[in-house]
Amino acid sequence: MNRPVRFQFWQGEPVSEAKLTFCLALYAVEGLVGRVNVALDADFEFVEREIVIDESTFTGWLIARTFGGLISREFPEGSFTICRQLSAAPSKSLKLQEACA
Repeated sequence: MNRPVRFQFWQGEPVSEAKLTFCLALYAVEGLVGRVNVALDADFEFVEREIVIDESTFTGWLIARTFGGLISREFPEGSFTICRQLSAAPSKSLKLQEACA
C-alpha cells in the first residue's frame, strides 16, 4: 500500500458493523466507477479493530472518503479515529469477494 488510511475502532464498538458499512462504501463506489475498477484498484485490509484502505488510486480515494462519511454518521463521535500511515501497511490485502462474502 502506497498511501494507507487507517480507520481504528475503539473497544466496545461493533467492528462487524464497521465491516458491513465498508462493504456498503465499496458498493457505492462500484456504482460510480464500475465493478472492474473496484476489483482492480481497491486495496484494503481488515486488521483486528482497524480497516486500512490504500488511497493511492482514485478508486481507493473514493472508497476512503465514502467509508469515512458513512461511519461518521453511523458511529458516535470519538468511537473511532482516522489517520494516514506514513510507512507501508501490512502486505496482505483483501479483494471485494473476500471482504464482503
